[in-house]
Amino acid sequence: MAIFTRGSVEHVKDAIDMVELVGARIHLRRVGTRHVGLCPFHDERTPSFSVNAEHGLYYCFGCGASGDAISFVRETEGLAFAEAIEHLADRYGVELEREEEDPRAEEDRRRRDRLMRLLDRTATFYARYLWDSAEARAARDHLAARGLDEQVLRAFRVGYAPSAWNRVLLAGQRDGYAPEEMVAAGVAQTGRRGGYFDRFRARITFPLADARGRVLGFGARAVRDSQKPKYLNSSENELYRKGRHLFGIDRARAPAARAGRVIVVEGYTDVLALHGAGLDESVAIMGTALTPEQLVELGRAATTVLMALDADASGQEAMLRAARAATERGMELRVVALPEGSDPAELVAADGAPAFERLLEGALSVPEFEARRVLDAADLGTAHGRDRALERLRPLVAATPQRSVVRDELVRLVTDRLEVPASYVTPGTASEVSRGGPSTEPVGGRDRGAAAEARLPRPSPSPVERAERAFLAMCVGQPRLGRELLERVGEDDLSERLRPVRAHLVDHLDDPLAALPEDPDEAALITEVAMLAESEPSSEPVLQLSFLQLELRRVDRQLRSAAQEREFERQRLLLEERERTRAQVAELMGEAR
Repeated sequence: MAIFTRGSVEHVKDAIDMVELVGARIHLRRVGTRHVGLCPFHDERTPSFSVNAEHGLYYCFGCGASGDAISFVRETEGLAFAEAIEHLADRYGVELEREEEDPRAEEDRRRRDRLMRLLDRTATFYARYLWDSAEARAARDHLAARGLDEQVLRAFRVGYAPSAWNRVLLAGQRDGYAPEEMVAAGVAQTGRRGGYFDRFRARITFPLADARGRVLGFGARAVRDSQKPKYLNSSENELYRKGRHLFGIDRARAPAARAGRVIVVEGYTDVLALHGAGLDESVAIMGTALTPEQLVELGRAATTVLMALDADASGQEAMLRAARAATERGMELRVVALPEGSDPAELVAADGAPAFERLLEGALSVPEFEARRVLDAADLGTAHGRDRALERLRPLVAATPQRSVVRDELVRLVTDRLEVPASYVTPGTASEVSRGGPSTEPVGGRDRGAAAEARLPRPSPSPVERAERAFLAMCVGQPRLGRELLERVGEDDLSERLRPVRAHLVDHLDDPLAALPEDPDEAALITEVAMLAESEPSSEPVLQLSFLQLELRRVDRQLRSAAQEREFERQRLLLEERERTRAQVAELMGEAR
C-alpha cells in the first residue's frame, strides 16, 4: 500500500519543474522544445541526454537511461520511491497526505518532526561554535592536524559542544522545548540527583544524519586525552538507533549511485578524509558489526560494497560476517586489504588519494580474502598444519559457484600455497561439504559442486528484469494504454520468468490478483507487480517510453542473433525497425531525428 495518497503524489508531480530539477545537477541547453546536456548516468563528451519539460521525461540516446522526475531523483540520489516523493515534496513546497493515518500515528509523526527540528538547530549551534569560539581552538587544531579539509568539515556540519553544563539546555528552553523533549532527542540528560544538563560538553561533534540529511543524533569525540570516554554517541532513543545508522550516507548516496559502488569504513574521520580526497561514495559503520539494517541501506546506495575496515582481527571478522550477510541479499561485497596497523584516513594523508584508489581497485572477493586469511594464519611448514588449513578451506571452495573465475582463482591459490593437487581442494558432494572433508560416496552423473551451488541464494533481479517488472506494473497502473501495449508485447520482449506474468495480466488487468496461478513463484511475481503498481504510480508518457525501450532491447537481441547466424536480410530489416523505434522515442521526447 502507498503511504501517500495518489492525489498528493500527483500534486507533487504537477509542481515539479523538470528542467530546473535536472538542471541543478547538469548543464542543460535549450534546443527547440527540449533541453539537452551531458548524461549524468554515463561518461560522454557529446550531449545525448534529453529532457522533455512538457511530459516531464528524460532520456539518454547514448545509454538508454530514462524516466520521470521521481526516477531521476531515485537514480541520482539513491532513494526509495517514498523517499523520492518526500524529497520532491520538500523541494517544491507540497504537503503530502498519508493514507489512513490514525490520530496516534499522526501525533507520533509530529513529535518526531519537532525533535528533529531541535536536533537540526543544535547541529547548527555546534557547527557555529566550532568555527567562531576561542574555546574551540584546540578542536580546530586537532582536526587540522588530521589533515581534514575545512570545506568538508563545514559540509558535514562538524561542530564543537561548549564545556558549560547547560548551554544547549538553556538555548532549547528559550526556543520553547521542554527539558524532557531535549532528553528524548539525546542532547540533554538527567542528573543523579535530579535536574538536567547537556549530554555533550567540550567535545567535537559529528551530526548523525539519515539518508535524507535529517539529523537524528550526534557522535562526539574528546579533544583532551584525560576525557573519558574517548567517543560518546547519542543514547538510543525514538529517533536514533546505532544499528541502523551509516555516517555520511546523506552525502554519499548520490555519488555511490553514480559510481555503482559504496566504500565502507569504520570511523568519522575516515569518511571525512576520503570525501576530502574526492571519494565521496564513502560511509562509516561506526564500529565493527555491520547490521542487517545497514546492509539494506548500503544495497539501496549501490550494488557493489567495498569494505575498507581497519586491518586488525576484529575488523577482518566484521568484514567476513558482513560478506556472508550481503551474499544472502544478492549484493557483491569486496574486501579492501589495508596495510596492517593503518586506517583509511592515515593512508590518504600519507600516500594520497591515488594510492588509496589503487587499493580499492585491488579489492578481493570475499572467498579469496578469507582463504588468504586462513593460509596466512596456518602453520604451512608441517603436514599437520597444511591438513588443518585444508579442512577449513574445503567448505569455502564448496560454497563458491562452479564454473566461475573466483572459484578457479581460489583453487589455484590454495593448491599453490598448500602444494597439493586440485582434487584435494575441490569438494565432491553435499556430505563432504558438511563434514569439511573429501567424500567417499559415489557422485554419479551430478556435478560435484551442485549441492553447494543449489544452496546459494537466488540472485537479485537483473536491471533488465527490474525494467520489465516496472513496465508490467505501469500497465496495471495505466490500464487504458496498458492493455494495448500488453497485446503488442511479444514472447521475445520479456525475460522467461516474466512471460507468465504478462499472460496473466492480459486476462486479468482489471484485477491482477484474481485467479492467481498455483505455481508459487508465478503468483509471487504477479503479486509483486500489482503491489508495485499501487505503491509507485506513473503516467502514460512514462509507460510509452518504457514500452519503446522494451522494443529496443528486443531488436538489439535479435540483431545479435542475426549477426551470429549471418542472416544479412534479417539484419537489414531489424536495423530499419530499430531506427523506426528510435524515431518514436525521439518524437516522444520532442526531438526530430
